[in-house]
Amino acid sequence: MVSGKCKGLEENLLILSALGLLGLLLHGLPVVRHLEVLTPMGVCPLARMSLLRDNFTGPLHPWARPQVPTCTCWGAPIIWDGTFDPDVAQQEAVQQNLTIGLTVFAVGRYLEKYLVRFLETAEQHFMVGQRVVYYVFTEGPVAVPRVRLGPGRRLRVERAARERRWQNVSMARMRTLHAALGGRLGREARFVFCMAVDQHFSGTFGPEALAGSVAQLHAWHYRWRRRLLPFERDARSAAALGPGEGDFYHAAVFGGSVAALRQLAAYCVRGLEVRWHDESHLNKFFWLHKPAKLLSPEFCWSPDISCRAEIRRPQLIETKEYALLSG
Repeated sequence: MVSGKCKGLEENLLILSALGLLGLLLHGLPVVRHLEVLTPMGVCPLARMSLLRDNFTGPLHPWARPQVPTCTCWGAPIIWDGTFDPDVAQQEAVQQNLTIGLTVFAVGRYLEKYLVRFLETAEQHFMVGQRVVYYVFTEGPVAVPRVRLGPGRRLRVERAARERRWQNVSMARMRTLHAALGGRLGREARFVFCMAVDQHFSGTFGPEALAGSVAQLHAWHYRWRRRLLPFERDARSAAALGPGEGDFYHAAVFGGSVAALRQLAAYCVRGLEVRWHDESHLNKFFWLHKPAKLLSPEFCWSPDISCRAEIRRPQLIETKEYALLSG
């Protein structure tokens, strides 16, 4: 049985947590951001380092990044720049003759504002050299722009309804994803990633990210103690996590095999509304069903966060402009 506590990776200094809370209460979030860099993140135990392997990268090199956590308490690797050999991952993916899916929802003004850049940069950086099928879900298929695609790469456009309430958006998208995985997408691809459209690729996002189930450490919360993470805490919600529950906070990027993703989507569409963040069901799922691989915050970074020494080469950059799009 996997321990639900993950003590070795979660325990930080009590004094820094107190300072973080004080800064949040008295001075607001920016102060907490500056304090975060002083908070130790924990490291992978030496005894576990030599055991870390990956189906796509072979032996990992966690000692190359001694200042960051490179494994979980249940033995899953956390992939950081420098801990894997990209050539090995590329060769393994080619040998397995994979097709990799990438799904994105582009509705309303998000379609015209973000989709072109998302797809164009994906062609430059996402699974280069592999067969890829993009699935764009939108309420306006005729407005999807034409993007030049490389050999072995295809674009599918599927109709999806636009939801008005944020509580309905996540549920509706999971239902759409579940149906697609049970249909043509599930027949075309062996692994699938799900991403938001309001971001763009800035570096190689390759087969090192592949696994049966994949979650990412949220860029805004990867240094936070468990008690501070914004999990759903309302017991009336099916997505609620109790005190001491939850390992890491996930959002932005997730993926895995078709079967694993279909299980995740089915779990998230049980019809029970979240009362806090729309990714609460996602976090509850990954608490109950531990991911086989975690991606570091480098895989999707926000330029609004202060400079961090551990973030070397971001693969994705968030470009969220809520004020502009809501205006």
